[in-house]
Amino acid sequence: MAYSPAVTKAVVPVAGLGTRFLPATKATPKVMLPVVDKPAIQYVVEEAVAAGLGNVLLITGDGQQSIAEHFERALDLEARLAARGNQRALAAVRAPTELARVSYVRQDSPRGLGHAVLCAADHVGDEPFAVLLGDDLIDARDDLLARMIAARQRYGGSIVALMEIPADQVSAYGCAAFKPTDDQDIVAITDLVEKPDPNEAPSNWIVIGRYVCDPAIFPVLRETPAGRGGEIQLTDALRTLAVADRDVCADGGGVHGVLFRGRRYDTGNKQDFLRTTVEFACARPDLAPDFVPWLREFLRNLP
Repeated sequence: MAYSPAVTKAVVPVAGLGTRFLPATKATPKVMLPVVDKPAIQYVVEEAVAAGLGNVLLITGDGQQSIAEHFERALDLEARLAARGNQRALAAVRAPTELARVSYVRQDSPRGLGHAVLCAADHVGDEPFAVLLGDDLIDARDDLLARMIAARQRYGGSIVALMEIPADQVSAYGCAAFKPTDDQDIVAITDLVEKPDPNEAPSNWIVIGRYVCDPAIFPVLRETPAGRGGEIQLTDALRTLAVADRDVCADGGGVHGVLFRGRRYDTGNKQDFLRTTVEFACARPDLAPDFVPWLREFLRNLP
């Protein structure tokens, strides 16, 4: 059975304080920190656009005007670059402004991912929508978001992305219990547990930062109490939809998972951010020929 309407909108929460990256994030939003030469948020918006989502809503917080400026025209800078004949730099400056229709909603206080998603309710309306977290970068070659949108079209309800990790690491994530479907790598979610004790986790498949949500998530979020950390957790609301009677929730109920075995890059902490930057640099054809030999030599001589 096919479900509609099509998914055309993406919601990207970016209002986090970025305390792990202080003092760099004192005046610069974490998602604006560059991975090589492009801010992390641009990779995320590019991913949304590649999946056909040209309407992108950023959930912002205080002191994040630079995010909006990045996706707006910089006419003075463009004029100076054009006068110098620097077409490559001019193209790089214009690229983020031409990606998508980007709009903004302010999250007054960081009250959790669920609250950030709830801030998008008026913008989204009664349509399904994608949620992309700026901490997770997904390799463009893996088409994860497109697979999730296709799963939504087939099964309805909401879709989460699941990735297998070592069992001793599950306490840092939301974990899923599930059963198979007729489609390979698509599962029916039977339970979701936020940051479980490793000995009590239902599996070692975790929810990573990509979701396709039915608008039925909004009334559930409004009734979801604060969970771990005193925040409204999106995982808790999705669990409600996962275990609810489909007759009660109509087509908005039910949660399925897409099993992801591709390339995910974490930028949520300093160690992983550095690893991501190195991996991206090593994959760049304009940088790798010089950077990779230097890196090998550096490591060889490292005390």
